[in-house]
Amino acid sequence: MENEELVTRFYAEVWNAWNRDSAYELLHPELTFRGSLGRRTQGVPEFLDYVAEVRAAFPDFHNQVDDLALDGPRAIARLTYSGTHRGDVLGFSPTGNRIRYSGIAWFTCRAERLVDGFVLGDVDALRSQLAAPPVA
Repeated sequence: MENEELVTRFYAEVWNAWNRDSAYELLHPELTFRGSLGRRTQGVPEFLDYVAEVRAAFPDFHNQVDDLALDGPRAIARLTYSGTHRGDVLGFSPTGNRIRYSGIAWFTCRAERLVDGFVLGDVDALRSQLAAPPVA
């Protein structure tokens, strides 16, 4: 599997379709992942716990890949995240507000799987949207 397909499927299947089985196919068992919410995970099960936390806060969380650059075993994706705030996150109670913010993700691929991921999202933009008055 090419790295472009690997990253594209990771977002389409694992994040957007919430397909746990795809995570075991696309992610290396020794995966190290650091998400925008400040959590670092080791291994696929721990990563899936992180995904579940995000999903609890934003049941319709969506990752749009806006741009993708590849260099050997590395991939960098520019992303737009969106969803509806329905659960506690970053100390904010649910508001029902739609959120949208951008970010960058760096990946290292090994043995046709993602083995390392580091995501840096615009958490300041996210926090300002979470702090906005709830939708009426």
